[in-house]
Amino acid sequence: MAKNYRKTLFNDAVQALQERHGSRASYARMDEGADGTPDRLTAKELDYIALRDSFYMASVNGDGWPYMQHRGGPAGFLKHIEGNRLGFADYRGNKQYISTANLAGNDRVSLFLMDYPNRERLKLVGHAVSIELADDPAAATALMPEGYRATPERAFFIDVIGWEWNCSQHITPRFTEAEISAAIRPMADEINQLRAELAALRSTKEEK
Repeated sequence: MAKNYRKTLFNDAVQALQERHGSRASYARMDEGADGTPDRLTAKELDYIALRDSFYMASVNGDGWPYMQHRGGPAGFLKHIEGNRLGFADYRGNKQYISTANLAGNDRVSLFLMDYPNRERLKLVGHAVSIELADDPAAATALMPEGYRATPERAFFIDVIGWEWNCSQHITPRFTEAEISAAIRPMADEINQLRAELAALRSTKEEK
């Protein structure tokens, strides 16, 4: 059960608004017994994470401003290390280093993982640490997807303390080029077969 996610984020101000709008009682019942123990990642969450080719990561800077960054790569580039620990290689980019700097002052992060075709989303919160390539080359290289053409600069490790699934409401389905190609392949094969049959019929007719 994803109790610690809500215990972590449902502070007094949130609970007051829930009380005002009538949802507090139902959440309180769901979260009975929440004691701060991290929500354990189960096979369902880990299987979902392994299929993602992107996610969004939020951090907070020293002035209190939130920052959201997109991370992408081959499916499974966000890897399960052990227990509730995840990791990914941070590739060389535009050299802004905002997330990396934010984590030096506040290690809290929030991850948002989307599955647009199936209209699913998974939210994670946890504590993150970055390790520079120069300090531990093996940490970053071990997280690199095999055969992926990118240059790692550091490794990110995230210890998840809470997770929650969201409902599918208001998620607009979107599909990648590969997903669309796979979906229309049977139709394309049938069209090619019909074209071949039509060509054969025309050839037979011309011979007569």
